[in-house]
Amino acid sequence: MYQLCVSILKYLYHLSEYELIKGCIEHNPQTQRMLFEQYAGKFMTVCLRYAIDQMEAEDMLQEGFVRIFNNLHQFKFEGSFEGWMRRIVVNVCLKHLQKRKIQFKEIEIEGNNEPQINQFAYNNLGAEEIMKLINRLPDGYRAVFNLSVIEGYSHDEIAVLLGIQASTSRSQLVKARRLLQEQIIQLEKIAV
Repeated sequence: MYQLCVSILKYLYHLSEYELIKGCIEHNPQTQRMLFEQYAGKFMTVCLRYAIDQMEAEDMLQEGFVRIFNNLHQFKFEGSFEGWMRRIVVNVCLKHLQKRKIQFKEIEIEGNNEPQINQFAYNNLGAEEIMKLINRLPDGYRAVFNLSVIEGYSHDEIAVLLGIQASTSRSQLVKARRLLQEQIIQLEKIAV
């Protein structure tokens, strides 16, 4: 619904991305609201992937938009504006993780082999169920999984962002994947 309202406002006011950004830099409340409403849903999804709960995600989102508005003058109109804002939001989420002092612990996973999952089990899972499974991962696994699989960062980039070794990032991702596979197998057993 918000997306529709934003689209209508953009249409009525004929605002280009440049004009929207310029209005926000000039502290125009209407354009700031338009920007927020256009991207809040997408970025809330990002925040929920890193947060412990809804309230922490909302705090991350609010802080992310404060930083976006404070730094809009630095956007050079090179590359994707949404990508630029997304990096700010992800960095805010990572700062929250650092405040929580997440541990990159090792969880013993039974067996060394990959769990065997019926390929149809993936088809039966919706996006919401998959996100719930990801959110059950330990903080370190979840952070690395989100940064690598969803955000597309390399292990070297993740190492810098989280202050860990690239090898730690790789092992955390492997273990996150195995844990997710085991959770899917458990769901598959329950469904049968």
